[in-house]
Amino acid sequence: MRASERAYAVLREEILDGSLAPGSVLAEVEQAARLGVSRTPVREALARLVADGLVAAQSARMLVVAELSSDSIAELYELREALEEQAARLAAGRREPRRFADLAERFRAAGELVDGGERGLAEYYAVIADFDRAVDEAVGNDHLGSALRSVRLHSSRVRRLARHDPDRLRAAASEHLLIAEAIVAGDQALAAHATHVHLHMSLRHALASIEARRVA
Repeated sequence: MRASERAYAVLREEILDGSLAPGSVLAEVEQAARLGVSRTPVREALARLVADGLVAAQSARMLVVAELSSDSIAELYELREALEEQAARLAAGRREPRRFADLAERFRAAGELVDGGERGLAEYYAVIADFDRAVDEAVGNDHLGSALRSVRLHSSRVRRLARHDPDRLRAAASEHLLIAEAIVAGDQALAAHATHVHLHMSLRHALASIEARRVA
C-alpha cells in the first residue's frame, strides 16, 4: 500500500471512529511524524479527506476535522431518508429472503453485544455493515449504491454518538430487525416505513447528543 493510501486510511478511520474529534487540528508535520511517513503523503491524504468532507479549512494554512453541527446532521438525514427508504423498498421488491432472514437473526442477538465492551461494539457495527452491504447488493443499482456509500461515510460519524448509549444501540438493533423482516416478507411499504422510523429516531438521538455536548 502506498504511503498516501495508508495515511488516508488511518486518518479516515480515526475521524470516523471519533479518535480525531471534530475541530482537531491536522498539521502536516505532526501527522507525518505520528504516522511515520513524509509530508507529501500526508498532504495527499488530507486533500482526499477534504474532498470527502471529513476535513475542512479553518484558515488558509490550517486544516481541522470537520465539525458535526445540528444543521449539517439534519441535512444529512434529509438525504438519508431519500436514499435509504428507496433502497429498502427496492430490496424488499427484489427479494433475497434467506440472506435477510439470517441478518434478522443476527439483529435479534445484536442487542446483547452492546454490553460486551469494545469487542461487542465492533461485532454490533459489523452486523450493521453486513446489512448495508446486503441492501446495496439486493438493490443492484450502481448509482444508488454509490450515493448510499457516500452518505454512509458521514453517517458513521453520527452513529458513533450513540456508542456509549446502550439503550439507543439496542433500540437501533430492533429497528434494523423490523426492516430486515419487512424485506424478507417482500413488503416494500413496510420496509420503507421501518427505515423512516429508524432514521427519525436516530436523528432525534444525534441532535440530542450534539445539544448535550454544546451545553456541557
